[in-house]
Amino acid sequence: MFGYIVASVDALTPEQKERYRGCYCGLCRALRQRHGSLSRLTLNFDMTFLVMLLTSMYEPPESEQIKRCFIHPVKERESWSSRFTDYAADMNVALAYYNCLDDWQDGRSVARLTEAKMLKSGFERAAELWPRQCTAISACIEELSDIERSGGENPDVAANCFGRLMGELFVYYEDSWEKQFRLFGQSLGRFIYMMDACVDLESDLKRGRYNPFASMGGANLTEQEKRSILTMLIGECAVEFEKLPLLQDVDIMRSILYSGVWIQYERAMKKKGESEIDKRSL
Repeated sequence: MFGYIVASVDALTPEQKERYRGCYCGLCRALRQRHGSLSRLTLNFDMTFLVMLLTSMYEPPESEQIKRCFIHPVKERESWSSRFTDYAADMNVALAYYNCLDDWQDGRSVARLTEAKMLKSGFERAAELWPRQCTAISACIEELSDIERSGGENPDVAANCFGRLMGELFVYYEDSWEKQFRLFGQSLGRFIYMMDACVDLESDLKRGRYNPFASMGGANLTEQEKRSILTMLIGECAVEFEKLPLLQDVDIMRSILYSGVWIQYERAMKKKGESEIDKRSL
């Protein structure tokens, strides 16, 4: 369900690309340092966005490194981190842990259960440091599972549940900006949930799994209708984003929200189109 909040690298300047990649690499290093090398396999761009957003808002000191790693052993790569990088690493592991457990409960995937066991100690450490956030993740994932098992007709119920989860993650300080960060996180979470549902619609219908688009027309929905729904949701997210007084890296984040979030969708639609062509050629 994660990985949609990614930059369209071609739309960034060379300097912006380096800044964005440096944030991603910094998060990868934080995962290794805090939770072990295997945790880096769970790294997603959504948490990279979280680091960039919180760092832009609160402007903490940043540390920079230039090092090689096992993924990029030949060329040294620049990375940067702030206090929010460690926070995002902990949230990354917590989300991955519950995502693995959810997959195990839904499909009895032994591989996902094994992955959850490997992430459990990291989650427990994160839960000690961030009880509010991790309690919210646990409660919302459980509620979301109940909603999906019951097959509710109202698509907003599931999307709003996942929105509440993301809303808590985006609140680091319970300060005067707490409400606005929570509103932004909630709107982003609703978009992520519905985007993921849109991408998985065809396979979910075939396998009889819950999908919020099923109650809205399912396979009869046109691509234009689905895209209109997603455009409305990311538009609501953009409205909340623009209320935050951000300066540093704001153009990178706008690029992510206004164009980058569509990358996975476009790939899925392209793959679907190629599949349809293959079927007609048989």
